[in-house]
Amino acid sequence: MLSNLTGWHFIIILFVVLLLFGAPKLPALARSMGQSMKILKTELAPTDAPTPDDKPPVREL
Repeated sequence: MLSNLTGWHFIIILFVVLLLFGAPKLPALARSMGQSMKILKTELAPTDAPTPDDKPPVREL
């Protein structure tokens, strides 16, 4: 889908984004997108910490 985009397409998209949001708001928009991606990555990362439902293995004597 994105393989057909050229440099001109990206310039046009950037121009439209500048028209919609304005130049002063772009850094805040980029910052919030970065924070959202960081949160998404931490939520999707597998954790090795045991959950309260995990019980320690029972050793038989």
